[in-house]
Amino acid sequence: MLDAPDAREAIYRYVNQLPQERLAVVLDFLSYLVEREDNDATRELLALPEFVAELKSAEQEADTGELVDWRVLRTDV
Repeated sequence: MLDAPDAREAIYRYVNQLPQERLAVVLDFLSYLVEREDNDATRELLALPEFVAELKSAEQEADTGELVDWRVLRTDV
């Protein structure tokens, strides 16, 4: 299997050879793959115990301005 940079390079070479009408097909397929991956990741998060409750709590804190500057939490970056 190719590593990511080699795979991207090969993909670019092939894409650059395609006529315009085929590019639309490639775009549709790539969009499908990304959307599917996003959906899989969302399902994985939603399956975590307490995730939805924690998310709602965080959204409420943000709405009321109960936020902490990340620099206070992470001084090592």
